[in-house]
Amino acid sequence: MNTIRAVVICVLLVLLAFVAVSYFNGDAWFRYSPERRPAVAGTSGVIDTAAARERGAEVGEKVAVAAEKMRDAAEEGAVTSKIKAKMVLDDNIKARTIDVTTHGTTVTLSGVVRSAAERERAVALARDTAGITRVVDRLVVER
Repeated sequence: MNTIRAVVICVLLVLLAFVAVSYFNGDAWFRYSPERRPAVAGTSGVIDTAAARERGAEVGEKVAVAAEKMRDAAEEGAVTSKIKAKMVLDDNIKARTIDVTTHGTTVTLSGVVRSAAERERAVALARDTAGITRVVDRLVVER
C-alpha cells in the first residue's frame, strides 16, 4: 500500500513539474486550442502614405491648437491669481467679496465693495499688474 502511494505521489510530482516548466517556458499548450488562438493582425493591401501624413498633420495641428489654449488659460489663471493675491495682502480691500476674471489682457472686477476708496484701490491694483491692458470695473459700492 505504501508503494502504491509513493508511486502516485511521484507521478503527480512529475506531472506538476511538467506543467510548471511548460508554463514558464511559454509553451502554454493547455491555454488555447489551435481553433481558439487569436488571429495575427496585419495589413492587407497598400498603405497610402500621403493620406497617413495628411491625417498626421491634422492631428498635430489640433494638438498644437489645444496646447496653445491650455497655455493661454494657464497664463490667465496666473494673472487672476496675482491680482487676487495683491488684494488679499492689501489691508484696505476685502478681497473675498471681489471676483476677478481674466480674458487675454482684459481683467473684469465684479462684486460688492464697502466704499469708493476700496473700489478705486482694487481697480488700481488690477491696472498695475504686468500684462494687463484693460480693466472692466463692475464693482458695486455697498450702501
